[in-house]
Amino acid sequence: MNHIIISCIGADQAGIVDTLSNIIKEHEGNWQVSSLHHLSGFFAGVIEVAVSQNKTQSLVSALNNIDSLNCQIEIAKSISEKVNTNLTLELTANDRAGIVQEISSVIHHQGGNLIKLVCSQSSAAHTGQLMFNAKVQVAMNETDVDELVSALEHIADDLMVDITRA
Repeated sequence: MNHIIISCIGADQAGIVDTLSNIIKEHEGNWQVSSLHHLSGFFAGVIEVAVSQNKTQSLVSALNNIDSLNCQIEIAKSISEKVNTNLTLELTANDRAGIVQEISSVIHHQGGNLIKLVCSQSSAAHTGQLMFNAKVQVAMNETDVDELVSALEHIADDLMVDITRA
């Protein structure tokens, strides 16, 4: 069984997910994990599909032939090594340019592997100040967790970090 990762983007229109799911089903693929979004008039998605080795190339070809989507497809070669702990961090701060770079840099320099980042902007209830909100999944060694949290909290006085160990 192969696992393929599909990253696709195109002008948003009705039926994109139906088209993708039909092609995957026609090639006997199993839709595993996905993140699909409407962003500024575009459809953007990342999908992991399990498919038999003998159907992989025909599935890749069919996905690449969808006129309305630009797809990049990779065949996963191996599973990443196990780590001691997985963390979920919930971060809140005043929004500003460069905040994602600051957070990702701290995670990287503290030995963490950023697995998932979901972020958004919202207005603060009383002030209307634009707030940055993120939920981050990080894989790392248990012994480095306290240093990571400390380093994140030192990015700025307004950054709040809530942590959950998985």
